Parts: sequence; structure tokens; C-alpha cells
Amino acid sequence: MTTGFRKEHDFLGEKEIPNDKYYGVQTLRALENFDITGIPISKEPLFIKAFGYVKKAAALANHDCGVLNKEVTDAICFAADELIAGKYLDQFISDLIQGGAGTSCNMNVNEVIANIGLEKLGHPKGAYEHLHPNNHVNCSQSTNDAYPTAFRLALYLKINVFIDALKQLQESFGKKGKEFDKVLKMGRTQLQDAVPMTLGQEFNAFATTIGEDVSRMQEVQSLIREVNMGATAIGTGVNAPQGYAEKCVAHLKQISGIPVVLAHDLIEATYDTGAYVQLSGTMKRCAVKLSKICNDLRLLSSGPRCGLNEINLPPMQPGSSIMPGKVNPVIPEAMNQTCFYVIGADLTITMAAEAGQLQLNVMEPVIGFSLFTSLEYITKACHMLRTKCVDGITANVERTREMVMNSIGIVTQLNPILGYEESASIAKEALKTGKSVHQIVVQERKLITQDKWDEIYSIENLINPKFINQ
Repeated sequence: MTTGFRKEHDFLGEKEIPNDKYYGVQTLRALENFDITGIPISKEPLFIKAFGYVKKAAALANHDCGVLNKEVTDAICFAADELIAGKYLDQFISDLIQGGAGTSCNMNVNEVIANIGLEKLGHPKGAYEHLHPNNHVNCSQSTNDAYPTAFRLALYLKINVFIDALKQLQESFGKKGKEFDKVLKMGRTQLQDAVPMTLGQEFNAFATTIGEDVSRMQEVQSLIREVNMGATAIGTGVNAPQGYAEKCVAHLKQISGIPVVLAHDLIEATYDTGAYVQLSGTMKRCAVKLSKICNDLRLLSSGPRCGLNEINLPPMQPGSSIMPGKVNPVIPEAMNQTCFYVIGADLTITMAAEAGQLQLNVMEPVIGFSLFTSLEYITKACHMLRTKCVDGITANVERTREMVMNSIGIVTQLNPILGYEESASIAKEALKTGKSVHQIVVQERKLITQDKWDEIYSIENLINPKFINQ
């Protein structure tokens, strides 16, 4: 409940701030100016936590350099620790998309930390002569190094969560691969019958391709570790004391547990967004492959009477408001749509990265919004796909075997014995007459014996084919 107002000012003038709010005048201006997504930065708690790391590391480095006294340093560190602990999230109201290259976000953090620290020191909110958002909390910093550093720390942590989700999904597909290792089925290329395989091999391949993306995400995560703390405005380190950058990054590494490194060229690091482009591209790769897997799951479960019907997906909800008994593959469909979002966000990130001019890319907030939401959505979608679909998939064993033995595609196994021309003739007759390959080859043309047929078309040979040419 509001208990009155306090007046705060910036160089544009004065504004009244509710006394129960820890943010200040610049945050209020941001609230009035930017109503774009309706998603405040508080919805990314790892971002706020990362800012806590940044502001604490900066305060400690400034104290090491003799710029801040112990009382002020301790107050800032106390407030930063509160943010790191996940407190005061409701005070972070700036929209994720904003003008000013993230200045509103940085000032939101500076003001909240200042007012928490002021209360710790026994002063009322807004008594900035004792602890100032700019002079003290933002000391030796600019939005242009504090914001991207916090952004990268948050991305690093969110990538960890996504990688864990991918690993769990990979494991689930791997378990199904073992469960289905003796389930014979027909492989297909271009949606046409190809040669036999097992359902286990198909699901193991899903696991393998996801495992590749785990490795790619781990590789790109290493690029995010490079930060430009100490660059201040454009990379020259203006207003920062000698040795501050190195001290700040050392503190940041220690308190966050993230292996951050200081960029060797702070001018370049302040405007460069290449790591974000590569991260987005890698996420797009993941999304494309996950969407392909979901396309396959929907095809394999199609029917049940008039489709492939090789697998059963767990029924999650009635599939139609008009067709009784219909059940749709809603979980893979939801994953598909999430992947489309990630793929689309990649273009936004690409254009925003390209749109930077000279010594700063002011479009970083929309890059942040796109990467944060993409990581959040696809992580949740991976958990959904695993728990609500993959873990409950069952195989229609008799159906898959029947399709293999009735397929014309199995004639391919006869190429080494009968030659391509003879095999093509068999396939043509089978297609025209509806006869089985077995009927034509063994019973009518007597091209091989039943014993040889049994050797060639044993389950073991179909799963792990040997070269048989006589």
C-alpha cells in the first residue's frame, strides 16, 4: 500500500515516486516511454541476478582501487546480494525492449540497489547524497559495459538450463531406442519405402542428433564468457581507475562462478555482437532439427487406421470439437511452433546485430529479448516433449513388421544375388499385380530357395544386414 510520495529529479525535471518503490525517476520515465512487449525485465530473474553480480563486482573493484569507501561498498554489496538471492523482482519494471541501448534497464538496477543500500545505512529512499545511483552504484561503469556483461552472464546461465533440457530429451530418445531395438520396420526416403531398419535405430538417431546440438551449444556458450567490463562508454575506459577492469572481472568470476574473461580489445568488444549471432544461429540449428524430429513423430503416428500407425503417442486431449474419438499429436505440434518462433527470432537478431553503428550497437535490447524468450520457450518445449510425449511412446510391433514383409522395398536385398535388372522386374510385377516379393521370387520364378529367403530376410539380417551374393 502506497505511503505517500517522494520527489526525485534528473536533468529533465522532477517526478513523484511512490515511497514504497525502490526504483527512481529514470525507471519511471522508462515505464512511461516504453510499453512494447508488456514483459518487464523482472520476468528474466537470471538477468536481475546477473546484474547483482555485475554491480557487486564493480563495487569491490572500485573499493580495491580506492574510489569507494568501505561503508558505501558494503551497502552496494548488501543490495546486490539481495538481487542475487532473487529478492525485489517486482521493482524491475523496465520493458525488455527499450531505446537507449539498455540505459533504462541499467538505471532501474542502479536505483533499486541505491535505495536498498540507503535503507541498510539507515537513510530514507531517495537520499542519494549518501548513496547515489550514478555516482556510487554506477561508479566506473557505463550502460555500455554493465548491460552487455549482465546480459552475457544471464545468457550463460540460461544456456546451462537449455543444455540440461536437451540432455534429458536425448536420454529419453536413447531409452526408447533400446526399448525398440528389435522392432522391425521399413525405412523411408522421400516418403517412399526404402529398406528395413528397426524403430530402435530410428530413435537412437534422434538421440544422436540431439547430442550433436548439446555439443554445439556448449561450444557457443564459451563465446559468451568474454565481457567488456571496464570499457565504460566506448571501450577506452574513461572515468575508470587504473587496473579497475582486471579487478572487476576477477571479482565477477569469483562471485558468479562463471568463467568470464576480459576481452583483449575493449573498443571492439563494446560494439561487437557476433557472439549473439552465433548463439542464435546455433539455437536455430537446434530448432530446425527438433522440428524435423517432431515432423517424423507426427508421420509415424499418423492414422491410426489410414496412416503409418507405427507408433502411438500418449493421448493428451480430445482432438476435435466435431469428430468423436479423434486424438491429435498436440505435443509435437506445440514443439514445431516453438521452433518456428526460434527460427524467426534468429532473423531479428541478425538484423539487430547488423544495425549497430560505429562504437555501439543500440539494438542490444531486442537481441536480449529475442535470445531470452527463445531460450525460455525452447527449454520449456523440450521438457514438454520429453515428459508428455517421448517417454510414453509405444510401438505397434505387428503393424511395422507386416509393412516390411509386404513392402516392395525389400527387393533391394536381392540385388547382390539377382542383379538390379531382375530385381527391378520383380518390383514392377509386384507393384502391378499386388503380389508379394516372396511369392514372385520363391514360389513363381523360383529364383532362390526358401532357405536362402529365410537367411536373407531373417530379423537379424534385416536389422544388421550382411553382404549375401549367392
